[in-house]
Amino acid sequence: MDNKKTILIIQIVVLLVGLAAITAIIVGIRALKLAEKRPVSLEQIQLRSNDIEFTEDLTFAGERVPLEMFNIRERYERELLSTCYFHSNTMLLVKRSSRWFPVIEPILKKYGIPEDFKYLCVAESTLTNAVSPAGAVGFWQFMEATGKEYGLEINKEVDMRYNVEMETEAACRYFLKSYEIYHNWTLVAASFNAGTRRLSKFLKEQKVHSYYDLLLSDETERYIFRILAFKTILSNPEKYGIYVSKSLEYQPFKYKTVIVTESVDSWADFALEHDITYKLLKIFNPWLRSKSLKVRKGEVYEIKIPTKPFNLTADYCNEATGGDIIDFENDSIVEELE
Repeated sequence: MDNKKTILIIQIVVLLVGLAAITAIIVGIRALKLAEKRPVSLEQIQLRSNDIEFTEDLTFAGERVPLEMFNIRERYERELLSTCYFHSNTMLLVKRSSRWFPVIEPILKKYGIPEDFKYLCVAESTLTNAVSPAGAVGFWQFMEATGKEYGLEINKEVDMRYNVEMETEAACRYFLKSYEIYHNWTLVAASFNAGTRRLSKFLKEQKVHSYYDLLLSDETERYIFRILAFKTILSNPEKYGIYVSKSLEYQPFKYKTVIVTESVDSWADFALEHDITYKLLKIFNPWLRSKSLKVRKGEVYEIKIPTKPFNLTADYCNEATGGDIIDFENDSIVEELE
């Protein structure tokens, strides 16, 4: 009787062990199948650098990037990987680009500037009205003197460096003047960071004609490759583990334009007259730097008034209201064109 009980117990234990093993195998197979269906994670990209493809020709503004040169390839890869590592920031760039690229692209086209130059704006300010420690302001990071040189009104009441459309037009005028010097868009982009005097000096001293052959400061050495990394990732974010639902992307602002030809004593009163808050007025018009505005004879200002319905958390909320000090690696437009 004891032997029968022992045999029965052994059989039960073997059965339970077998069932546990079968269950583990089934769970493992399901986990593998689920993992195959999941999007590629940031960690996977970090650990598998071979996921970054270099087989296709990479260009900037139609100009080929010589990735067959080991130092060029490695500099590009550095910026690509570091941008992927900064996952939260890159997700914000994807969201912001949906709002601001539709504003920037038509202006570039109007001036005949290659569309890839929109990625300079990303490298300059991450698509915000940033203020650098050196005093560069706005999406394109113009210094005050250079901003005035290229037609931007800057004073205590108005600073058009905070006006995305007007600063983009000023940047386009800079690009065209720089192109007259270099006849090469990559060098034009590099000059936006280093300044034309310095860049021309390096070209002459080193007896070369290509940005990719120049020995420059680390900031300018990285500049074009940061732009290329933003172009690569923002053109196909899902490939690099950046998944943002279309419904969560920031939408372009919806507004009407009110023409102002007379002085405004109080922007707070002006806002109330147009059935909006003072805060909303400043969000849509961050270039208004004072509580009032003196308008001289012949001057005209276009004020954006958000259209209803208002939804600050979805349609209208914008980080780029201006005034924040952001420590960027690059302080651009520090030198004027010759």
